[in-house]
Amino acid sequence: MIEKIHIHNVDLQYRVTGEGQPVILLHGWGCNMNTLQSIETSLAPYFKVYNIDFPGFGGSSIPKEIWGIEEYTRLLEEFIDYQNITDPILLGHSFGGRVTILYSSRKRVRKAILVDAAGIKPKRPLKYYIKIYSFKTYKHLLPFLIGKKKAEEKIEMYRRKAGSSDYNALSGMMRNIFTKIVNEDLTPVLSSIKCPVLLMWGKNDTATPLKDAKLMEKLIPDAGLVIFDNAGHYSFLDAPRDFNIILNNFLEKDRIKK
Repeated sequence: MIEKIHIHNVDLQYRVTGEGQPVILLHGWGCNMNTLQSIETSLAPYFKVYNIDFPGFGGSSIPKEIWGIEEYTRLLEEFIDYQNITDPILLGHSFGGRVTILYSSRKRVRKAILVDAAGIKPKRPLKYYIKIYSFKTYKHLLPFLIGKKKAEEKIEMYRRKAGSSDYNALSGMMRNIFTKIVNEDLTPVLSSIKCPVLLMWGKNDTATPLKDAKLMEKLIPDAGLVIFDNAGHYSFLDAPRDFNIILNNFLEKDRIKK
C-alpha cells in the first residue's frame, strides 16, 4: 500500500508490504521505489518491507533547502521513529547506500546490505582540479566580459558538456543537492558500523567501482563482499537470480517463520 506523510519539512511517499522483521529499501540517485520492486517482491513474503521514495524523486517532494547526506539520514531517523521501528534491516543501492552507511554508523541496525553503494569520495587527478578551478574563475569573470545573460547561457552550455549524466538531468535545487552529496566522503564513519554488513557488487560497476567495495569490506568490522561477474551498477537487475539467493540466505535467520 502506498502512503504519504509530512516529515522533516517534506512530503515523503513510501510503500509497505508484508509482515515480519522490518526491512527498509533505499533507492539510488535518479531512481524511485519502483527501481527496487524486484527486491521488495522477493522479501515481502517473509518481512515487512518499507520501500521509500527519497525527497526529490518519485512521489516525494523536493527539499526546500540544499540537503546533504546528513539531512537525508535525519529524514530516515524521523521515518523510523514515526513507524515505531526498532532494529531495522537496511538495504541501500548506490545513493541509498550513503544513507545506509551514515545511519548504521550511529544507530542500532540489525543488518545492512550495501548494493553497489556510493560513499567513497574518489581521488581526483590534478587535471580534474585544474578544470574545476578554471571553471570557477571563468564563471566569475565572464559576466563582466560579455554581460550576465550571455554569461549564464555559456556557463550552462559548459556545464552540460562537462557534467555527468546525473548532473545534467537535474535542475534547480536537486542539482545543488547532487553537487553537495557527491563531494561528501563517508570513509571515516565506516569503522563505526557494528552490525553485520553484506556488500553486493557488480564486477563491471563503473559508477561505484569494485575497489570501493573492497575498501568498505576492509574498514567495516563485520562485512562480507559478494561479487557478481556479469553485472554492473544495477547488480540486482543484471543478476537477479543469484542476487536474491544470496540476499535471502543472508537474511535467513531473520525471516518470519511460516
